[in-house]
Amino acid sequence: MIAMDFQPFSIVSDTGFRRFLKAIDPSYILPNRKTISNTLMPQLYSKIKEEVKVKVSNASAVCLTTDTWTSRTTTSFMAVTCHFINDDFILSSPLLDCFSFTDRHTADNLAAELKKICDEWGITNKVVACVTDNASNMKAAVRKAEWKHFPCFAHTLNLIVRESLKHIQGTVTKVKSVVEYVNRSTVATERLKATQKQMGLEKEAIIATIALVNPSLPTLTLDEWDMIKDVCEILKPFEEVTVEISGERFVTASKVILIARDLQKVVQRLRGAVFKHAPVLSMMCSLAEEMQNRFHNIEQVRLLSEATLLDPRFKQRAFRDPAAADEAAKSITAAAARVWSSDEQTQAERTTLPAPPPPSEPTSSVWEDFDERAADAVSISNPSSAAVTAMRGYLAETLIPRTENPLAWWKARQAVYEGLTAVMKRRLVATSVPSEIIFSKTGQIISDRRSRLSPNKVRQIAFLNANLP
Repeated sequence: MIAMDFQPFSIVSDTGFRRFLKAIDPSYILPNRKTISNTLMPQLYSKIKEEVKVKVSNASAVCLTTDTWTSRTTTSFMAVTCHFINDDFILSSPLLDCFSFTDRHTADNLAAELKKICDEWGITNKVVACVTDNASNMKAAVRKAEWKHFPCFAHTLNLIVRESLKHIQGTVTKVKSVVEYVNRSTVATERLKATQKQMGLEKEAIIATIALVNPSLPTLTLDEWDMIKDVCEILKPFEEVTVEISGERFVTASKVILIARDLQKVVQRLRGAVFKHAPVLSMMCSLAEEMQNRFHNIEQVRLLSEATLLDPRFKQRAFRDPAAADEAAKSITAAAARVWSSDEQTQAERTTLPAPPPPSEPTSSVWEDFDERAADAVSISNPSSAAVTAMRGYLAETLIPRTENPLAWWKARQAVYEGLTAVMKRRLVATSVPSEIIFSKTGQIISDRRSRLSPNKVRQIAFLNANLP
């Protein structure tokens, strides 16, 4: 309960909680705070960690996501999450660690910590990509660890939007001032709710509330109110996409190309709308320019193109450039062929006794010549041909509805496309860092009632909260 609901250890000393438990079961002996903190919590942490290790060890490939955060007690934390498709074809995203990081955030230090964690969990050679924000030290750390780096797509969208908002920075500053004041002031909050209920109008209620509770706050002109309305309409698709792409329980890599292209279309369409304010028009131009700069070659990003092609909802239909789809298909086919070759070699190495000869049949002089010429073709399998055939068969199948689960489709066909299934598990990875969720929860752990928790206790609680079934 303490780990899942972020209750303080001191709850076991609270009079109301003790009375509540006594009413439920008078015979129950409640452990004291010291027992929970020093004995029960570490035991549960060790138990759950071993269970998660077993699950992670069974993964054929993993994608890492990582970020850093500073708590209200000015303690720096680093979180590392692991994403993989398990044997039940479900995307699993356990938190590997959320620990105090006291060293300088240099690329060398970050890389060393990432390698240390991967070595501890036995996944160093299973990492297919590492997703971080766009900070230079993070990208350099992943390169030093010799993994493929992928920038957090949600963070990239955030950077695009923040750059565009510079064109209305004055208005944004005013809005922030009003929002921060109302959030801090209970009087202003209650006054705003009452005024909105009375007037039934949002804008007018805000203007009236500001005039009554704090006339010194910056006021927005009528033109600025119009601009805010336009900006909300423009940025709504970005908000929707950020929420969708940040889902850590669903495969997202296969969506990135489509979402990037569709966002560009939305912005181009909005540029044709009638926006009369010059700052809003400049903002629209900035959005279009930033997306073009960041997404112009997105179909050539191998990880994304292969993930998109291996999603039975999209396949080639997601590509504007047929050549990019063809290159992705060739790369996937080659990877599948390597899987088949590896499987055959492994199977051959495990064979200790020669296979018994096939039952002899009477030799027919009619078929003697053909049997001699066909002997090699029958006895020697060709992984490359098998992979090409599988890829053709996969691409020929009809698309499934966009709302269906692609992993369920692959689970049903794993016996048909064995090599492609193995490749798929290495491609349909996470594309956004779930750090906002992790660090938001960590912020709840370090509350007023638990501000003196040691970093090690925070580490245990964060791990248990993320990984308890």
